[in-house]
Order: sequence, then structure tokens, then C-alpha cells
Amino acid sequence: MEELELPDTSPRDARLAAMRLLTRREHSCQELQQKLKNKGFDESLIKQTTDDLQQQGLLSDERFAESYLRFRRNKGHGPIRIKQELRQRGVSDDIIAAIVIEDEAEWFDLACTVREKRFGKAFPESVAERAKQQRFLQYRGFNHQQLKHALSNLC
Repeated sequence: MEELELPDTSPRDARLAAMRLLTRREHSCQELQQKLKNKGFDESLIKQTTDDLQQQGLLSDERFAESYLRFRRNKGHGPIRIKQELRQRGVSDDIIAAIVIEDEAEWFDLACTVREKRFGKAFPESVAERAKQQRFLQYRGFNHQQLKHALSNLC
């Protein structure tokens, strides 16, 4: 019977595993810790590794949040949804508040663009169609003012 090979749990191995993950894309500290845990590394070693990477500027929740915001905004998602997703990934409310500013004009323009891309240039004529478009934009994460703007003739 073969013995199962356990991963090496030296600080060097944990750092190499973390660096391999970080070369692909930015990660939040919580995401990276979870991925290292899934690879079988010890909790104290994971904490030490992520702390070292943060001190060296190689791991940053701020940088992750900025990158994630750009990515999701380009996919047509609004500020409410992006904030929720960042919280799920362990980013602090202070960082989220500094990065995602809901009343920026860009969000209003994005709401218009997303509505137009999905439903065309014509504005809804019936109450049912208007409600359908509102639900779609709410699902995408836009707030009430942005919905109102996107469904008005101001776009």
C-alpha cells in the first residue's frame, strides 16, 4: 500500500505556493489564506507567510480591491454588487468605502450602457417592461438613483 504524500510545510514551500498564486492575479489576504489552507499548509505558517508578503508589498487588499473593481465594472456590475463581493472576499469595509464611491458619475453612465446593451436604445413603454429592466439593473448592483437615471431620458 502506498503512503499518501503530505505537502512540505516549510516556510519556503508556503511562500513559493503563495507566489505562484499571486503571479496569476491579485488575491485578497483571506483568499490567499484559504487557498494555502486547501493545499494543506498549517494555519500558523499561512499567517506568517501572508504577513510577510503584506509587509513586503507583494500582497495587498487595497490593490486587490482596485483590480477587482476595474474587472467587475468592465463586466457591467454596479457598486452595490461589487461591495458585497469584496466583503465576501475578506476586504475590510474601510478599504471598500475608499475604493467604491457610489455617487461617481461613471456609475450612472455604466447603468445606462448596461441597460442599453441588454434591452436596446428604446426606453420601456409598459410598467411590466420597466419593472423587468429595474430588476435586471438591481441584480447587477446599481442603486436607486442609478436605476432612475438609466430608465429616464437623460441617458
